[in-house]
Amino acid sequence: MNENKQEKRQKLVIFTGYACNNNCVFCINADKRQIRPKNTQELLKEIYASSKKGIEILELIGGEPSIRDDFFLLLSAAKKVGIKETVIATNGRMFSDFSFAKKAVESGLGAIIFSVHGSHARLHDMLTQAPGSFSQLKKGIENFRKLKFPKINGNTTVVKQNMRDIPKIADLYVSKGIRNVEYIFVDPNYGGAKNNFEKYVPKISKAAVFIKKALDIGLKAGYDQWKARYVPLCHFKGYFDHISEINERKLFFVRHSAPDFRNEDVLSSRRKAGRRKTAACKGCAVYRLCEGIWVEYISRYGDGELKPVKNGN
Repeated sequence: MNENKQEKRQKLVIFTGYACNNNCVFCINADKRQIRPKNTQELLKEIYASSKKGIEILELIGGEPSIRDDFFLLLSAAKKVGIKETVIATNGRMFSDFSFAKKAVESGLGAIIFSVHGSHARLHDMLTQAPGSFSQLKKGIENFRKLKFPKINGNTTVVKQNMRDIPKIADLYVSKGIRNVEYIFVDPNYGGAKNNFEKYVPKISKAAVFIKKALDIGLKAGYDQWKARYVPLCHFKGYFDHISEINERKLFFVRHSAPDFRNEDVLSSRRKAGRRKTAACKGCAVYRLCEGIWVEYISRYGDGELKPVKNGN
């Protein structure tokens, strides 16, 4: 499949607002909490318009979309106008209430992505800066399992504090039967990770070891939809089938809409602005396939860890 957007599934990611009931130390939106969220009418208008433009997948993120008073209304609206699948990315806390989880499913939720940043409460709650958030997250996952909801997914942001815990987080995902997971190397271009770069951003050469162990745990369990995101390919040779961006470029054309910006071609813009390859990448067999590493990472740590791949296997 080529990269013509007309041959791909159309996906719109709406940042409903930046308010959140967690306060993750690494959050890309850490400096945006006071920006006015989109109001109900703005969102309903956008959902309706997206259905007319052929959007098949609508993803609602934040901040935390589930804390909005109009959360169920937005799900119902997307279902009513014919959006094929509405997805939310969530910290899971609101779904610790079984009736809340049930109503979300009844309102039209198609898939859910739970953010898990530690395998135990001490680590997860430290990173979210929200005591009790891990307990609520686990209960939220269990509620969806009780509902026999078919599309329970997970994601984990990889930072210095949790990178050694990643394999244990993988064990947790397996124990919950979560078949689609992303291990996301933290974005230090903005927000909390940029503001405290040395505290939270690990070296990719160190983090990759633990991410690959986690991927192996998923593969051993038969979960072939576990992936790494935002990583340079030279540290993931042998795992190219498990890199989110490679998969994404084949299957989707992605737009972002937020209270403070709109991006009509996310995949292209990220390769042009957010991430970069350097002279160290010259001669790499997967040069065109790779997006490189975050611009801020290179400015702080340099490119000494980037090593050209000798062949594309």
